[in-house]
Amino acid sequence: MSDLARRLMVTACALTHTTERATRKFGPVQFLPQLSADRFTHLGGIAYDEFREQLEGCRSFEDDQWTRYWEAFADRHLATADAALNALGGPSTSELLEDHEVDLRALGELLAPACEILAERGIVADPTAVDRFCAENPAHADAAIALDGLIKAMVYEFVAAWPGWSPLRLRAYERSHKLGEVVQLALAPAMGVTIERVDIPLGEGDRARGYLMIPDGVTKPPVVLVTNGLEGTLAEVSLPLLKYRSEGLAVFVMEMPGTYSYRGSLSPAAEHVYTKVIDFLSEEPRVDGERIGILGLSFGAYWATRMAAVDARMKAAVANGAPTNRTFGPLASVGLPEIMVSTLQNAVGAKTMAGTMLKLMAMSIGDYYSRIQIPLLVINGADDTLVSTQDSIDLATGAPYGQLVLYADDDHCAMGHAEEWMRLAQDFLRDRLLTADENRAVRA
Repeated sequence: MSDLARRLMVTACALTHTTERATRKFGPVQFLPQLSADRFTHLGGIAYDEFREQLEGCRSFEDDQWTRYWEAFADRHLATADAALNALGGPSTSELLEDHEVDLRALGELLAPACEILAERGIVADPTAVDRFCAENPAHADAAIALDGLIKAMVYEFVAAWPGWSPLRLRAYERSHKLGEVVQLALAPAMGVTIERVDIPLGEGDRARGYLMIPDGVTKPPVVLVTNGLEGTLAEVSLPLLKYRSEGLAVFVMEMPGTYSYRGSLSPAAEHVYTKVIDFLSEEPRVDGERIGILGLSFGAYWATRMAAVDARMKAAVANGAPTNRTFGPLASVGLPEIMVSTLQNAVGAKTMAGTMLKLMAMSIGDYYSRIQIPLLVINGADDTLVSTQDSIDLATGAPYGQLVLYADDDHCAMGHAEEWMRLAQDFLRDRLLTADENRAVRA
């Protein structure tokens, strides 16, 4: 099927609400963002062909069927982790998930011999890393298998949760969140980084939930606020960033408004969420509140762009895959899968597609570009199928200090060049936030 034919079919199914019927016949792949497989396999260290085969086997987006299908894979990995944890004398996975008073420091000591499985995975986790580690370190195989099982279970719960909002999906999200938090907090000492849970009150019972990550042995480092896209999770961003933990930058990772842990809708008013987070970072005594950067992915890049324009406390910004203006136009929904349409509808608090588009159009920040008076790195794939690549081009040319990097033959957020752009972004932020002496120390 040609790309145009696929987009027309997807749009027709979205308009007639027949996506579920078509999915039962043809499978879900045509009705998911094209980068979905990369997104989950990169995070979990899952073989691409294995995941695509699993994806083809799922024939429904309905809450019960979708979540239970993917949670069956999560359960298999939890069982593998259970056996390895039992051999180590550790807690069961049910204890980790059910808020038993588990000694995370003791768990971290059991898993520490294999902490590189977590600490060095980067943005594209190697599916062969665990087997290779076990072959080279047979005495620590149980630690590696347990850790890998927990991470993979976390990722499959994330798939089960995507794209959120319905009861079973939200339950899967909380299980995924719990597993990601457990492995990071348990292994933080072994990785040479302090990781703390942070809840920043936003009023009316809402809060910004995130992780503050500070490298050991560094006094008052600059801090980078990292925010992910629609229905992304904290672990999706924080796990890849661990690889760069010794490069002199503290990191605060948060989910964007309008997604899992927020009650408030996605709207221009959600700017106050980021203002509150920046207030927190500017007052946190362990980091340098005068040196704050921001990195955003997908819709998170929208917020990175917006905050770079409106908050003078930002000193450098990276926007990868930012929807900023053209993406919010009336034709932007053509080819957008119904599952994404409903996700956007929930996120912005609309009841109809027309209402969704009106709310999204109100978020346009095309007139903000010239207000960005700090270094800005704009990244994307040249063939973005989710948002307008032209938004990235316009942003980089409209911002006085903008730089543009587009990766040829790549899709939204340049997932096919993930390692390259992450290295580029880290270097960009480090060079602009660290002093010359700090940079030399990091490179030494």
